Order: sequence, then C-alpha cells, then structure tokens
Amino acid sequence: MKQLRNKLLFFFGCLYCALSFAQLDTYGHKIALSGITDQWHKMELPDSLFENLSQDLNAIRIYGIAGNDTLEAPYLLKIASGIQDRKHIDFKLLNTTSNSNGYYFTYEVNSEETLNLIKLDIADENYDWNVMLEGSQDQQEWFTILNDYRILGIKNTRTDYSFSELNFKNSKYRYYRLLIKSRKKPLIKAAKISVDSETNARYRTYTVTYTNIEEQNKQTIIDIDFKRRLPISSLKIAVSDKIDYYRPLTIAYPADSVQTEKGWRYDYRNLTSSTLSSVEKNEFNFKSTLTQKLRVIIQNNDNEPLTIEGTSAKGYVHELIARFTKPATYYLAYGKPNDKKPRYDIAQVSSKIPTELTALTFGEVHDIPKKRTPTVTPLFENKWWLWAIMAVVILVLGGFTLQMIQKK
Repeated sequence: MKQLRNKLLFFFGCLYCALSFAQLDTYGHKIALSGITDQWHKMELPDSLFENLSQDLNAIRIYGIAGNDTLEAPYLLKIASGIQDRKHIDFKLLNTTSNSNGYYFTYEVNSEETLNLIKLDIADENYDWNVMLEGSQDQQEWFTILNDYRILGIKNTRTDYSFSELNFKNSKYRYYRLLIKSRKKPLIKAAKISVDSETNARYRTYTVTYTNIEEQNKQTIIDIDFKRRLPISSLKIAVSDKIDYYRPLTIAYPADSVQTEKGWRYDYRNLTSSTLSSVEKNEFNFKSTLTQKLRVIIQNNDNEPLTIEGTSAKGYVHELIARFTKPATYYLAYGKPNDKKPRYDIAQVSSKIPTELTALTFGEVHDIPKKRTPTVTPLFENKWWLWAIMAVVILVLGGFTLQMIQKK
C-alpha cells in the first residue's frame, strides 16, 4: 500500500512539474533577466524582439521558474510617445500698420508664458509671402525671432495646400510684431498664439538598409526596407531639388503578403497622407507600427520627378515596467501566435509605481524547444513490398476462383 502511494505521489509530482513548465513552453523564444533586486523594475525591449511579435504586441510574458513552480510577473507596456500639449495664450491685436516693407501686425500677450507657435488663419486662397517676426518688452527695442520665413497657400483644381504656421524657438516677450512682406494687404481672419510642448518622448533612429525608387504613371514610388520588423512612427524624406514643390504623398506598410510565381505580392495599408513641400521639414509622423517595409507614393502630376536624396526613420522606445514578488529565475518570453492580451491588476494602480526604477539587463536569446509529436512509421516503407503483397492477394483470389469453377 505504501509503495502504491509513493508511486502515485511521484506520478502527480511529475505531472505538476510538466504543467508548470507548459506555460513557458508555449512561447517561441526566451531571454534571461538579471539584476532583479527590488520589487519594481523597468526594461527597454530590444529591437530583435519585434521580429517575432504581432502588431498588437500581446505575446509578451515574464515567467519565473522556482523549483517546480512557474510564476508570472505582471507588467505594463509603456510606449515613450511622450505627451503632446498645445496651450493657447491670451493676447490682443494692438495695431495694424503698413509701409514700403509690407504690413505690420503688433500683438500684446497678456501673460508671461513662453511661446513657440503662431497659427495664422488667412482668408486669401493663393499667397506666397516672406514674413519677419520680432519680440519686445517695451516696443522700443525689437529682437528678431524669424526672418524671411515663408508662408504659402495654393488652391486650384489640382492642389489645395496651405502652410501658415510660424514655428520658432521658445521666446518670452510681452509684444510680438509680425511683418508680412506683401504689396496687397493680407486678409488675416484670426491668429492663434500658443506653445507646443512634448515631454518624455524617446526615440530610436533606424537606418534604412535598402531603398528602391521608381517612376511610373506620373508617380514616384519609394520602397524602403529595414531588413527586420521595427516599431516605426516617423519618416523623414530629404529632397535635393532647390525649386518650389508641393506634391501629395501617402506612406503605407504591407499589412499582408502572398508569394506568387513572380515573387512576393504585398497588400499595403495607408499610415498617413500629407504633402511633400519645399517650405516644410518633410518629416511625417504616424501611429507606431511594426513593419519591415514602407512604401511612399509621391504624386507628381505633370511635374518632373523630384530627386530624392535619402530617407531616415525613427520609432518610440518600448518599455516594460514589471513587478517581482518572489525570488525565481525570470525570463522574458515572447512569440506565440494569436496570444491574448494579459490582464493585470497593476494597470489599475499605476499611480503607486515608483518613479525611479532600476533597469534590468538581458541575457542571450534562446529558442524554446517544442515537444515533437512522435510520427507513426508505416508498416511497409518500401512500395515494392506493397506491390508484392497485392500480387500474392491476386494469385490467391485467382486460385480460389478456378477451384470453384472446376467444382461446378
């Protein structure tokens, strides 16, 4: 009786051990985590990890192995996109004057806020003006903030484009004077003075390893390859032409792919639509997207194609904030098809997470071996055995048939 009980305990112990490791075994890869000394830690996800993740980033877990136990450490995924804030500042238009240089608009700011943006609402549909912006504390001494800054508006059957934002470095003056160098009085319906700020945004810059540029059907098509899947959220396009240009463009990524006789065929999904312009920085931002390839389509219409000098991309840093409650050997596990998003309580108490966290270090990436299903070996692997057996069966059946005929 005692031996039977021991055997049962041994059996259930082995079964429990197997089940405890089963969670970790369902993932494709693991990375050992080291440096766990506190309850809370942070870790920046390495770029190599994104190669084996789906777009939703659900297939990430932190498992700890302690003897026969498997522990799951809860985490929060933080994408360092920062906080975008635009604060409008109260002001009033003091006066409007003009001389041979153009038209002056003087504004008084009612607070001591730092400013970096003036958005003009212009009623004119077509304009091309250079402007100068100055600041002063007493309207006696003026300091140049912007000089020969270009604003532009084009509206016709093919183009509807305007750029009327004055972007400048943080400035703090009581009075701002805007000179628009135009012979005709600008029809400014309104002006919005504000401060734009971005806090806690952190990026990684990614090298474009392959770019193919083709001209077809009055379009310039730029195919960009990063050689691995990465979280891309911004693309900058450098144009070497010194002429004025305003070309509609779209940026897309391959959402699906099919292999055909002529190679891979991609189904692209748009990330953003905008205008490639000679008066702007040509840096386009969009939602952070896991992709290896991007396609940019520039509409040239009847214009000569532009000379694309190069492209550069960047993406937000992805970070995990995890809580560890028990000592164990912890791994970051990832790469599981159709995994569900985990639900942890710490998502509801994020305000209690310490602001200063120690970063963990990663070990090497290891593939998690999968248990192979044993294959059933066929009784006869050689097809000649099958032919021989069929021949014997035919001969036996033929013999029985002849015996029955002879008896009749």
